[in-house]
Amino acid sequence: MRLWIALHLPRLPLEVFCPRWSADQYTVVLEQEGVVALSALAQQAGVQMGMRRGGALMLLPHAQFQQRAPQLELEAQQAVALALLQFTPQLAQVEEASLLLDVGASLRLFGGPLALCRRVRACLRTLGYSATLGCAPTARGAWLLARSGGGRALKMATLLRRIDGLHVSVLPPARPYLAWLEGIGCLTLGQLRQLPRPGLQRRCGRALLDMLDDAAGMRPELYQWLQPPASFRARIELFDRVEQTAALLFGVQCLLQQLTGWLTAHQFAVQRVRLLLEHERGRQAGPPTVIEIVLAEPTWRDAHLLRLLKERLGRQELDAPVIGLCLEAPQVQPMAPPSDSLFPEPGGSKEDWQRLLEVLTARLGAENVLQAAPLADYRPEHANQWVSVQQKIRAPAARPQLPPDVPALPRPAWLLAQPIALLMREHRPYYGSPLKIISAGERIEAGWWQSLQTRDYFMAEGADHAHYWLYRERPSGGDPAEARWYLHGFFA
Repeated sequence: MRLWIALHLPRLPLEVFCPRWSADQYTVVLEQEGVVALSALAQQAGVQMGMRRGGALMLLPHAQFQQRAPQLELEAQQAVALALLQFTPQLAQVEEASLLLDVGASLRLFGGPLALCRRVRACLRTLGYSATLGCAPTARGAWLLARSGGGRALKMATLLRRIDGLHVSVLPPARPYLAWLEGIGCLTLGQLRQLPRPGLQRRCGRALLDMLDDAAGMRPELYQWLQPPASFRARIELFDRVEQTAALLFGVQCLLQQLTGWLTAHQFAVQRVRLLLEHERGRQAGPPTVIEIVLAEPTWRDAHLLRLLKERLGRQELDAPVIGLCLEAPQVQPMAPPSDSLFPEPGGSKEDWQRLLEVLTARLGAENVLQAAPLADYRPEHANQWVSVQQKIRAPAARPQLPPDVPALPRPAWLLAQPIALLMREHRPYYGSPLKIISAGERIEAGWWQSLQTRDYFMAEGADHAHYWLYRERPSGGDPAEARWYLHGFFA
């Protein structure tokens, strides 16, 4: 199914200074001393489009007057285009702050035209921009619908009926000839299409006919698709000094939308992201605060990255107000294909487990979330080691094995960091109560290259029926009376 989505950003001159997610203010945008955009509060106060600066200043002396910034508008349009690449790689930027998306190949992936349009609108809301959306079988037809207030026409007959009722001023090539067209009674595109083509071409030029043919699907449409940059680095300027990290989430969501589009366009998955919190400039300038997230499993979805950054921002203390955000993706890799397993793994997939560990690391700190790193060593305190989950460990070598005719004791679930010396009562080791030995001994004699350990390990049971892991050091003289007992672990 051939389908296009067109986006028109009518409030872009205003929203580069006052995004949708910011608090509404008395903001007026000027171009050549005339009002070209204004906020809702300024409009309620009586300011109107086209009003001169002096009149607007008389009505709202305390309003924020901004000069129109074409460069900021271009950068904002490019940011929106980069974020929308997550829906289709065939995206083009056209005239009058508009974008065209060829989504015919993406409909099944996103659940049809209606669901896809909802996703596009949600993405724009996150970015902080208002847009009118048109959906049609032709790119120019979708653009005309977006320029006239938005709407959907999924069939060609419906599209022609819709565009025939539009005013001729929606076509840029027709605007220089509006007086002539109104003089002959041609006010809509339907009436314009009924005029003789040779005379209309001589009077208004070929561009007007080409645009009409493009909208009606009578001419092939060719566009230059947007090429995403080779590396990702996106920045957003905050509109006030922010002193609370919770207020930074809006900007972080905007940057993550752009990252998602860039990753999808390149078929990449990110393994490490870096968020820079920029502070004051000038004489009081300081280095940015860097928040780095290292992922155990690469991802290309913004929801998981947002959850991790939210946890890290919640633990971050700001030394100075933040005036800007910058997001970088210094480490990426090709996106892994989806699993081809027929049945899901019980208890969740490996990716779900890794994401849980990443959330815990962001919330508690890498030094408080540990993973086992066993070593091939007979000594228990050396064989059982714990390192951070962010530390890559090599696969352990084969564990030393006892001879098959020697029974091995089970290892406890809880090994003490420092063994506890035990008292002797009634010729038994004592820990709250006399301990009864319930197993044969296991002799460990190792560590001659560091510190020789000669121990006999036993399982013991207390009066409360709890099980303990004890060892008795063998004295150098060999006298059992000199041997001391130690508690080294607990069995669950």
